[in-house]
Amino acid sequence: MMNIRDQLHRTLELLRLERQADLEQYRQKVLLRSLSQRTKEGTTWYPVGLKRHYIGTGERPIIEIERTNHLDQPHAFQSGKLVSLFSNATGKPESEHMNGVINYVRDNTMVVTLNADDHPDWLEDGLLGVDVMFDEMSYREMEFALKEVIKAEGNRVDHLKNVLLGSDKAGVQPRSFHFEGLNVLNDSQVEALKKTLQAQDVAFVHGPPGTGKTTTLVQVIKHTIKEEKQVLVSAPSNAAIDLLVDKLSEQGLNVLRIGHPARVTEQSLSKTLDARIASHPNYQELRALRKKMEQVRSSAVKYKRNFGWQEKEQRRLLLQEAKALKSDADTLEFYIVNDLLQNAQAICCTLVGSSHPVLRGRKFKTVFIDEAAQALEPACWIPLLRAERAVFAGDHQQLPPTIKSVEASREGLARTLFEKGIEKQPHCASMLEVQYRMHEQIMRFSSDYFYNGRLIAHESVKAALLRPGQIPVEFIDTAGCGYNETQDPETLSRLNEEEARLLIHLVEMLVEEIGASAWVDEQLTMGIITPYRAQVDHLQKLAEASPVLEPLQALITINTVDAFQGQERDVIAISFVRSNDKGEVGFLGDIRRTNVAMTRARKKLIMVGDSATLGSHPFYLKLLDFVQENGFYKSAFEI
Repeated sequence: MMNIRDQLHRTLELLRLERQADLEQYRQKVLLRSLSQRTKEGTTWYPVGLKRHYIGTGERPIIEIERTNHLDQPHAFQSGKLVSLFSNATGKPESEHMNGVINYVRDNTMVVTLNADDHPDWLEDGLLGVDVMFDEMSYREMEFALKEVIKAEGNRVDHLKNVLLGSDKAGVQPRSFHFEGLNVLNDSQVEALKKTLQAQDVAFVHGPPGTGKTTTLVQVIKHTIKEEKQVLVSAPSNAAIDLLVDKLSEQGLNVLRIGHPARVTEQSLSKTLDARIASHPNYQELRALRKKMEQVRSSAVKYKRNFGWQEKEQRRLLLQEAKALKSDADTLEFYIVNDLLQNAQAICCTLVGSSHPVLRGRKFKTVFIDEAAQALEPACWIPLLRAERAVFAGDHQQLPPTIKSVEASREGLARTLFEKGIEKQPHCASMLEVQYRMHEQIMRFSSDYFYNGRLIAHESVKAALLRPGQIPVEFIDTAGCGYNETQDPETLSRLNEEEARLLIHLVEMLVEEIGASAWVDEQLTMGIITPYRAQVDHLQKLAEASPVLEPLQALITINTVDAFQGQERDVIAISFVRSNDKGEVGFLGDIRRTNVAMTRARKKLIMVGDSATLGSHPFYLKLLDFVQENGFYKSAFEI
């Protein structure tokens, strides 16, 4: 058994492996490709048309661009990603460039906030393009945090690492509570609230699918703020933290969102530091100082060095004045930022965002980490360095963190601090037990297999079906049909064309049974999930060509499991794809993904797969037993 220091050194090694794998993927996709290859493969947009440019929130330069070719080409751009804007107008390829962050991408339009004080001079010269960039900063911050944790001795961080990774027992302070107006929470949620407020070191809110983890966490944060005045709230992704920002704001709390405005949703934009600075009572004074500084500086530039002594002296005095004005502006900005930080009740940021310079030197009694079961351990240590106490929320039976290095994942980087901590300190964990999403039978297998049979379906969903008398779960077995999987030679992803056709046929039958007009009137939603990208593409083509499904495309989403995390649909149809003579399930061996896929469904779950292949894995063998025992099994020959 490794001691804590060795464990952390090992994690540091694995993080470096992951960085290497991530960088290598970036090199292969971007650095080693020509401009035309990158454009074709979707890691570059070139050439792009400049639609408009303007100064946005917090005085930051923003551009809106659109791509002019490869319009239906899938691409690697998404909101929050780091990009490089470049121009080839000078004739020297990509000699002019400037970094920025994507605000959002829709269809063929992209909005980017540039990391500069102003738009570049070459912006109007044409031949613009934009490249995806490698995110070096996140790795730097994670590595720095790990080294700090390794060094920590005899302080609070040292104690937390011994609680989460070693043999120190987490402290609990039993006390009685009198909660008012807590009718929003059920008994297991109230229990989680109590346990968290009693925890002296760490607490874990374990929220299986549909059990109201966010609702509970918001109440825990609210009650903690009553006692501590201010907390730090973080999560691995911008989407997860923005959801919490919205929910906490709805509770009337003073929320401050730290992070690049480009990475924040429209709803959360007004809570960002940039926006709050702009609406501060002293902002006009700050703006006037900055404006005067710019004017003085540009006056100074007019005096060239080869002028006489008087001009040089004049220039020196103007530059001196500009410097003094800048110093005044910086002092005033420091005061405004401090004032905002001082008065915020919940300071919210991503895990890596908690290393933001404005938080330097700040300490918090409690840090909250949401979606902790999807967060890399090194990223969790970044906010933990600022805290005395940590509250983790998540579900380690759902999707793990995304890891590019197979070796790093296999060697333990995929094991999160949430998992390790809940194992070390089970007395500090509370599991939420009432789920508000699924029909009881859709929930049953997942509850028995992953949650020790502890999940309870709330009365409002327990027997909810699309139509009375329908079966809530169906497993269609393709064994013996000869529906063999194939592999896409380019992407190496798997697909199963016959299985895809069968699944589309099944959902068409379901739509016709209910009636397309009723489907639209009731705004029924459907998710078609498959673990393989090649199968996603094939299913999308079939759905677009289907006269039954094509009119309902706004209500139907087809994607991989990862894209559905945290979402739900009235109907979920799953294509398992794998069908081979060797009984290989490959990627499906990560059964947590299947748990996520199955538990997205509210009223109907359809699964299509080959029992002969799937049955070679103990999890799928149990699933097959479950569907047969409950009358949910059919052979494809019966369809």
